[in-house]
Amino acid sequence: MGLSSLLLSAALFGLKASALNNGLAQTPQMGWNTWNSFACELNETVILDAAERIVSLGFRDLGYDYVVMDDCWSAGRNSSGYLIADSAKFPNGIAHLADKIHELGLKIGIYSSAGKWTCARYEGSLGYEEKDAALWASWGIDYLKYDNCYNEGEEGTPKLSFDRYNAMFKALNGTGRPILYSLCNWGVDGPWNFAPTIANSWRTTGDLNNVWDRDDVNCPCSELEGLDCKTPGYKCSIMNVLNKAVYYPSKAIPGAWNDLDMLQVGNGGLTDAESIAHMSLWAALKSPLLMTNVMTKIDPQTLSILQNPAVLAVSQDPTASTPVRQWRYFVDDVDENGKGEIQMYSGSLSGGDQLVLLLNAGSKAREMNATLVDIFWESGAKGTAKQVKQHWDVYDLWANRMSNADAAAIINGTYSGPSPYNLTAMGGAQKVYSQPLPSNSKVLMGSKVGSVQPSGTVKAHVQPHGVAMLRLRATDKNDEL
Repeated sequence: MGLSSLLLSAALFGLKASALNNGLAQTPQMGWNTWNSFACELNETVILDAAERIVSLGFRDLGYDYVVMDDCWSAGRNSSGYLIADSAKFPNGIAHLADKIHELGLKIGIYSSAGKWTCARYEGSLGYEEKDAALWASWGIDYLKYDNCYNEGEEGTPKLSFDRYNAMFKALNGTGRPILYSLCNWGVDGPWNFAPTIANSWRTTGDLNNVWDRDDVNCPCSELEGLDCKTPGYKCSIMNVLNKAVYYPSKAIPGAWNDLDMLQVGNGGLTDAESIAHMSLWAALKSPLLMTNVMTKIDPQTLSILQNPAVLAVSQDPTASTPVRQWRYFVDDVDENGKGEIQMYSGSLSGGDQLVLLLNAGSKAREMNATLVDIFWESGAKGTAKQVKQHWDVYDLWANRMSNADAAAIINGTYSGPSPYNLTAMGGAQKVYSQPLPSNSKVLMGSKVGSVQPSGTVKAHVQPHGVAMLRLRATDKNDEL
């Protein structure tokens, strides 16, 4: 459909929707983004190669359906004020690329900034919202990542930021095309307070780096003293981002999510335990899950982490729309690096199940535990909740992680038999995640590792910089739900 006909269609049929009822991101969006691995070296080949691997390796089958091109795709504006794509990077144009992505059963995303320029100093969209939104819609774009660079000083109060981002919200809705709207303003002016009414997700902090826990002057509000906590920064560690995000889980609702930034799994810098913890926490906190590794060079460990359906089922659980809450946090047995952070998270899942995460952010393995009173605190303070008087089975969501041998065979194309996670055969990822999970499904429930008596304690041995991700189910539930 051409640009003029698309605008006419929108005008005739009044196809408008708010961010919260545009039908998108009813669970946190999943997909892949170019930036962390390719930065400004993106092009048509890079994107199509990644998209084809997302399909062939089974990621699409698990729900990773957005392929998002980040900064550096454009070559300025034409005489009419419309953006034009870099013809060297995209010789066939963006509309052609979008068609190819759609033919693969995927959706395509694009990038801009609510400023004069993008962060890499390409043309931004400030003042051009309607033209840019209409152009992207005519190309078949399904997703917009909208940054905050060179914003001409239009920030400093929530109202200033709201007005600037609301302009693009109105422009996107005016096209009549459902386009997922992902704000990337780094937590400036508290987007969790204004963005839920206009966007499908909003970044909560500065850019996430592939490092577990490191004080960095570029990412304030850590343990360093005297830093301006209003500065969003970049090169933020996983623990820095996590410890900022825990304060506003209630701001997330279906169609509108706190975004802790893109996944760093598979980009080096993290141990296996750290990568598992990163994936687990982002899923439990209902952050969008956007992979950023080089898909054509993926290794078995990375594939097995990103493809764990038991963890993805937590992220995509449609009836558990509120992220887990941090109920217990303290520093214990400080180690030689000055770190000994312990955290416990808990939250409800569909069918009356409960999610528990025990995080050991220290550098020594330790035995960890949480009482049912701790776990069900939100349901009734000080153990008054009925849940603490029940028997619970405990399932380890990482117990059946794909073996490296199977993951390597999938990558090499030598895996025999059906995909180990063939959710398409089960009705598709969206259907599978939206239904109550049967206890005997090791793919979706992990493995039963124990049980807890009324008013009892959940226990786990947790590796350094690691997490135990557990699902509790009442023992009187039918295994064949």
